[in-house]
Formats: sequence, C-alpha cells, structure tokens
Amino acid sequence: MKKQLLLGQTLGFSGTPLLGDWADAVNFDSAGGVLIEDGRITATGDAAHLRAHHPDAAVTDYGDALISAGFVDAHMHFPQTGMIASWGKQLIDWLTTYTFPEEARFGDRAYADDVANRTLDLAVAHGTTTLTSFCTIHPGSVDALFEAADARNMAVFAGKTCMDRNAPDNLRDSAQLAYDDSKALLEKWHGKGRANYVITPRFSPTSTAEQLTALGALWAEHPTCLMQTHLSEQLPEIAWVKELFPTARDYLDTYEMHGLLGARGLYGHAIHLEEREIARLAEVGAAVVHCPTSNTFIGSGLFDLMGLAKASLTIGLATDTGGGSSFSMLRTMAAAYEIGQLRGTALHPAQLMWLATEGSAAALKMSGEIGHLGAGAVADITVLDLQSTPAIAQRASRALDIWDAVFPTIMMGDDRAVRDVWIAGEKQSA
Repeated sequence: MKKQLLLGQTLGFSGTPLLGDWADAVNFDSAGGVLIEDGRITATGDAAHLRAHHPDAAVTDYGDALISAGFVDAHMHFPQTGMIASWGKQLIDWLTTYTFPEEARFGDRAYADDVANRTLDLAVAHGTTTLTSFCTIHPGSVDALFEAADARNMAVFAGKTCMDRNAPDNLRDSAQLAYDDSKALLEKWHGKGRANYVITPRFSPTSTAEQLTALGALWAEHPTCLMQTHLSEQLPEIAWVKELFPTARDYLDTYEMHGLLGARGLYGHAIHLEEREIARLAEVGAAVVHCPTSNTFIGSGLFDLMGLAKASLTIGLATDTGGGSSFSMLRTMAAAYEIGQLRGTALHPAQLMWLATEGSAAALKMSGEIGHLGAGAVADITVLDLQSTPAIAQRASRALDIWDAVFPTIMMGDDRAVRDVWIAGEKQSA
C-alpha cells in the first residue's frame, strides 16, 4: 500500500488528562504530520521532518485543520437510529412506547441492513470511526451491523440484546436461546476482521436470574470478549431492580452474583452508584460509560465524571443513540462539559477530546489500537475544520491558543466540522 502523509495541526495523548495536569498528557504540534502505511500509523511528528524522510509518501495537506484520532462511541443502540429524538418519556415508558416497537421491526433482515448502513454512514459523517452497539434480539440484526462494518473495514463492537422478561413477547428469548444465539454469533464474528462480539444482556429488569447466569457462563467461556449492559441510569429503574432482586446488595450485585462483573465489562450510564458499587467496579477494572446527551434528554441525572475518575474507574464517552439526542461525538463532548459545569467542574477541551478517543478506547480495552494518534495504532483518523461555520469561525478568529480554537468546535460543531475521515488508512468518500 502506498504511503500516506497527512499534514496539519495534530493532537494526540501520551497519558490520562483527567487527573493531574492535563498538559502533561497532551501531544500537540501546530505543524505536525501523520505517516500511514498498510492501514496503520507508523509515525507522527514534525511535518517537515516527516516529508524529508518520506519523499515517496502521497501528501494530503490539511493546513490549519486539526488531525485527531477518530472518535470512539462506547455505547449506542443502532436499532434506535430511526427513533432518535422521540419526545417526552423517561426510561421505562420510553422503552415501552418507542424502543420495543422499533426493535421488533428488526426481524426483517432487509430493514436491519438498511438501518445498519444508515447508522454507520451517519457515524462516519460525524467523525466516529468505532461504534459499540446493542443490537436486537434477532441474530440477523447482529449480522447486519457486522456485515455493514466489514464493508467499510470499520471496527465495531456489538452483540445480540438478550431479554426473557418484562418485554413484549416478540422481543423475548429464553436463558438457553440467549446462550445459544450469543455463542453462535460470537463464534461467527468475534475477531473476524475488525469485528468484536460483545455479550449483551440489556439490563437486569429484562433478564431473569437464569438468563443472567447463562450469559455469565458464556462470558467465562470466552473471557476475551467484552460484556455490555446498563447500570443505575434512573432512580425508578433502581427501585424496580430492588423489587426484582430482593437479595441483591445493590444494582451491580445483580450482575456480580451471576458472573457478569469483570475487567472487560462495560456498564452504561452509572449515574446513581452506591459506594460499594464504585469500589467494586474500580477493584475489578471494569469501565463505566458516560452518555451525557441521553442522561439529560430523558432526565436521568448528572454523571459524576471527576468523582469516578478520582476513584480510579475507567470511563468512556458515548452518544447512546437513540436515547441520546445526537449522532455527534462533538455534541456529546459539549453535553459532558455542560454536565461537568453543573457538578462544579469545567472540563478542559483536552479532557473532552481524550474522553472521545483514548478514554473510550481504554473502556473497550483497545488502548493503542484505536482512538490513538500514535505509531502502531490503526489509522482511524478524523480531521476537524476549526472554522466550519460563520459562528464558529468568528469565535475561532479570536483564539489565543489551540484550545481556544478547539473549544468552539466542541461546543457548536456538528458534521460540518468534519473535514475528512480515514478508516484503516483509507479516506472515506464524502
């Protein structure tokens, strides 16, 4: 494959900027370059140096645009793409009114294919190069998403959503069927190309103890897989969990007692955690995923980002489409900033960009492979125009430094700010 050299302002990270001095974790070059060979980044650094040492590379000069690792969305629901921004419900009513009727449509493979392709096109248009998605109860929905991703050579983490109670008849399986279907899909897809299978109980209220135990057993048999679910999103949900699992110490214990707590676990939302839950998540090395636009849209609460970071939890960032109200990780960063303000912490632009790239990659146990602008990583790259609209441009023209220029794009940017996207070293068509 021909060498590619991308030139522009480059932003990468060598550490975690949430704790300590964020500046110590940042690698920024106002005249930087990224060298790509065989789909991977082989070098980053000074543009002039890279040009001089690689005269055979095809050069794409982005001027003062910002070259970043591609955004990594650590929790979303591709089957909810069509019903994003549905009005006026909180979690349980929202699932019943909007989500379950829409997910029932995914028994039609053609419909699943259409939505899968539309979802990935929207993601890429917004600069997202990796998705982590719940599918539906239908195995064909998993095939649809992985096939669409494979056609784009795009890293996707996904699994069949398992439910055997508190859901419509046409969206319920059983403990055995959840195990059998998930195992078959795992064996079919996990590690094929850039596909990563994720064992996926929706959440404790929609799975019996028998189903959770079956999925815990499957995870124990395939420990290299991730497991994703939801945790402590809303207070009425937590009260419901206590009714359904009266012997559990807390919400997290409903997973732990069935083998669904571990280092490769992804726990979405995690807003209303008890001290024991925080300590156990940190102890096992599990990840929680912040879904800020969703949490405000359906009135869930304010995620304690800095408190959980100080407790040594791994934290990813996600759109949570379609409870989340935007496909854009820029808008997601903006919402995380706003929630941080309400909790008393103004997150720095470096911290927000890290969460959307390196932070989510760490949650997926893929540090250095995705979400990273550095040698050895897959060349999944997003190039941001920092003056994409008149409103942003007039603010950016007053910028005193790179962060003053990046922050308006985080707060006001959308797909118009995404100048180019590269996936595995291939520029994506507009």
